[in-house]
Amino acid sequence: MAMEQQKKIEYLTTADKFFHHGDFLAMRACAREILSHDLDDLDGLALLAQASLYLGEEDSLDTIITRIAAADPSNLRMLLVAGERAAKAFDLHDEVTLLRRVWSIGEEMTGTVPPFVTSILERAGRLLVDAYYLLARPREASEMCFALSGLVRDTSEKASLYGMGLFLSNYLPPDKKFLARREGYNAFFGAKVTMPHTPPENGQLPNRKIRVGYISPDFREHAVASFLSPFLSAYSKKDFNVYCYQAGRTDQITKRFKRHAVYWRDVSQMTPLEAARQIFKDGIDILVDFSGHSQGSCLPILSQRPAPVQMTAIGDIYTTGLHEVDYFLSDMTCLPSTRPVHGFTEKVALLPYCHLCYAPDIVKSFPPAASEPATKRNGYVTFGSFNNFNKVGHETLMLWRAVLEMVPSSRLIIKGKIASTTDGCDEANERFRKIGIDPARVELRPYSPDYLEQYADIDIALDTTPYCGGLTTCEALMMGVPVVTLRGTTHASSYGATILEAAGLPELIAHTEMEYARKAARIAGSMEILEKFHSGLRDVLLHSRLMNPALYMHDVEELYKKLLSDFCAGK
Repeated sequence: MAMEQQKKIEYLTTADKFFHHGDFLAMRACAREILSHDLDDLDGLALLAQASLYLGEEDSLDTIITRIAAADPSNLRMLLVAGERAAKAFDLHDEVTLLRRVWSIGEEMTGTVPPFVTSILERAGRLLVDAYYLLARPREASEMCFALSGLVRDTSEKASLYGMGLFLSNYLPPDKKFLARREGYNAFFGAKVTMPHTPPENGQLPNRKIRVGYISPDFREHAVASFLSPFLSAYSKKDFNVYCYQAGRTDQITKRFKRHAVYWRDVSQMTPLEAARQIFKDGIDILVDFSGHSQGSCLPILSQRPAPVQMTAIGDIYTTGLHEVDYFLSDMTCLPSTRPVHGFTEKVALLPYCHLCYAPDIVKSFPPAASEPATKRNGYVTFGSFNNFNKVGHETLMLWRAVLEMVPSSRLIIKGKIASTTDGCDEANERFRKIGIDPARVELRPYSPDYLEQYADIDIALDTTPYCGGLTTCEALMMGVPVVTLRGTTHASSYGATILEAAGLPELIAHTEMEYARKAARIAGSMEILEKFHSGLRDVLLHSRLMNPALYMHDVEELYKKLLSDFCAGK
């Protein structure tokens, strides 16, 4: 006798809870209980298939999926399991096709949807975000995040998914919709009861050391970590006390950060309100967030206003949209004070020089740079990009096509996750073909831990636009490879320019698309210039302002004093 419908829904809902806890045996037990009442129950069979997939028992999957598909080709869990199996095999295009169908069926549903159906849709949506990201389709990935935010019920999850959508949209040229969505982030925090901060009656700075708090999920092996140690090691012990709020997982890099003379707080297991109360209790004057909308965002903590002056820096490239964030850190190269700034809910706080200080020692040591350009071995010039391929949109491809046309015998190496799967390679090659770049001139290399050594195969690195490289530019320079960048008009599109200015390499900055191609071609055409770059770039970088923590922190701390002084004066 078939199980009563409400009872079956309870088992399916319970099974999904087991799935989220990684208890696939219990999940399978739920499936068997449903099937004990009816061996042909499609929901029970699909649940059994899903549990088997995650238990590594895939032998019977084809038989079960075929059986379900014959009876109900639109069975949501069956389609999900097929999509999950494709994801496991990195068959990204099949995965997208299957999971888009799950999502489309869900969009057509009316009335009350059972919790287990919502769970299936959420799972499909999250997998789609990952698949789109691996295929370097940031628009689809961000739109799916926004759709998921509307699907889930938990407010913190809604905010997290919405923020993820905002972060993924960084890879796209900003438009009015983009900016409106940034403002919409505030809605997830409702009528906030923020913590009280009153300027002193005398309007003066406190007669004590200024307390600066740094909060981040990335005091660990992460791209952002290569820019964080100056804040912990090169600050003025006379004028400042520094507190670090670790909001994410830890590793060996975290242990190295903790050796610095700072107060360390682990807030990773606290709720946003609990973390905010700790910061408020510590009496922090200026709280600096290094996450923005990146993974593990600390913005829900800043929404409680735990410090009187709050700033976001380094971890994200656009406005947070959160009204409790007072300042966005930039510099005079990225956003000159002579030019109007649009699209920021924060005031833009400008450093006179680069807003980044490259300090990779705490994260990694570098292999020796190649002693000579690759072209001396190959007989042709090799351009390259190790940037995230999500940054490679139409504008970048047009620039690269112009460069390759100006240097007809040259080649291009692309290295990254896009080249780590067959479907990713197909996606990249199709884009090259559409823009007029012969894929035969492009070598796709998957990500690998020895990526730094592979800079020896690159003569000239080509930056992306309108989202420039940051860490990749610094690493290329350290490995003796010049980077040609196009200076744009936004913070994100001027990243490369500010790094190269601070590195003392303004000759690598182009101000127009044509100049970008000509600069790359001119360097490619001169063995003397190439040899000079490859033999001397690391030494130039090591002695540049870009890698001078003392000068950098002097500028940062002068800025801190001004911002806190403004608060104390009631501005």
